[in-house]
Amino acid sequence: MAGSTAGKIVPLLILLVVVAGIGFVLYQVYLSATKIRANAESSFASRNMVFTKDGLKVGVKHVENERYVDATQSWVVKAWNAGSASNANSAKPASATVKRR
Repeated sequence: MAGSTAGKIVPLLILLVVVAGIGFVLYQVYLSATKIRANAESSFASRNMVFTKDGLKVGVKHVENERYVDATQSWVVKAWNAGSASNANSAKPASATVKRR
């Protein structure tokens, strides 16, 4: 009878070792995923991006309204002047653009 008891316990011990091994591997995967998530969150946080359950939200850095309007108007004025200059050059007669000796 002693042999039959050992024959019943060995497969049980093997099963427990296998289950413990699988549990250990899954726990290590969980720890790695948690570290990767924490690193990603800190990296995105420095870029004003936040993970929520709805998805990724991107924050906009504070920009003063007056400064924003000035910068925008500056680009519009530069584009307008560049367009006006090219129109003025194309409106000149051909004789004005030819160099004479």
